[in-house]
Amino acid sequence: MNKKINNIFKGDKVIWMVFFFLCVISIVEVFSASSGLTYKSNNFIMPIIKHSGTLIFGALIVVATLNIPCRYFKLMTPLLLMLSFMLLVLVLFVGEKANGASRQMSLLGLSVQPSEIAKGALILAVAQILSAMQQENGAARKAFKYIMCLTVPIALLIMVENLSTAALLCFVVFLMMIIGRVPGKQIGKLLGWIAVGVTGIISFIMIVGHDTPKEDDTLAKTEQTEHKKKERGTIEKMFHRADTWKRRIIDFTNDKEVAPEDYDLDKDAQVAHANIAIVSSNYIGKGPGNSVERDFLAQAFSDFIYAIIIEELGLIGAGFVVLLYIILLFRTAQIANRCENNFPAFFAMGLALLLVVQATFNMAVAVGFVPVTGQPLPLISKGGTSTIINCAYIGAILSVSRSAKKKVKAENSENKIG
Repeated sequence: MNKKINNIFKGDKVIWMVFFFLCVISIVEVFSASSGLTYKSNNFIMPIIKHSGTLIFGALIVVATLNIPCRYFKLMTPLLLMLSFMLLVLVLFVGEKANGASRQMSLLGLSVQPSEIAKGALILAVAQILSAMQQENGAARKAFKYIMCLTVPIALLIMVENLSTAALLCFVVFLMMIIGRVPGKQIGKLLGWIAVGVTGIISFIMIVGHDTPKEDDTLAKTEQTEHKKKERGTIEKMFHRADTWKRRIIDFTNDKEVAPEDYDLDKDAQVAHANIAIVSSNYIGKGPGNSVERDFLAQAFSDFIYAIIIEELGLIGAGFVVLLYIILLFRTAQIANRCENNFPAFFAMGLALLLVVQATFNMAVAVGFVPVTGQPLPLISKGGTSTIINCAYIGAILSVSRSAKKKVKAENSENKIG
């Protein structure tokens, strides 16, 4: 019986435990935070049944992916890159509108987010470039050029509809270049260009974006807003998300203290109710299923689920979630350190950084450290494509851990013989 279980749950057991705990927390908290969905569907149990089904399917994806030898991931790189480019372009024209952005599209009857596929494909390609161009003193100078040639077009295509995802992906690639020992001069120049680029993007957003209200109270205001949109130029239509980005920047940078009685709960509902959920949590929280703010907080089961976790599980539960992601990162680093070849090491670290950095973004938004970004909490937030692909990332890390484990066993056998 134990052998059968071990044959299924191959790879690093610590990573498996982190995955298991994240899934359990996800089922409990999504069930609690889905009151809005249950109200709309008039079905109390269906939202969590669908989410549990997604996680079960995701677990099967983990098992399938961990059985893929690392060398086969290399063969997937060109196909995944071409698929990512095509889908990222296609979603701009035929994408389904969700929260004001065309981030997903229907493919073979399934709702797919091309940006999720593109993230994994780029990490895979960067890992392959860094491993292929490693020298004694670090990566060759050409590695930087090749990485930029892939990262920039993918990031630009993602940025049109999802600026935060593009920024997250670029940051992960930057960290991978540091780990891959890209020459310091090139890293320094890149930092300079990033500073110029960020300044330019913010300036562009502030010029093109319109500081419109988040929710219009009357039909007249709605019609006026639609009329203004029709009068915009081609550039403004292309970057229609600039309104949202500008509003978020203004809200975040506005440090003017507002009296409680003057606070506009309709205009800043997400931030306000997230703050209420956090300050009312105490150390141990209100207990699973006892959240109050879930009924008022939009996207409580997705973008702001960490606020619900704090409210229900308190600072202790919230700290435990943070600890799980920290364990995932450091355990993956240990696995990468045991790898005999560079590619699986860079690949595993890139995937772990992608998950942990996104988790950090989500949690920072929930507690008010950064502007609202719309990033879900990996393996916890309710999701479709993102949850499945994140499970595939875990499976890939486990696949790398299997090959690293074989290396350790071989070294131990040689030591015994010696």
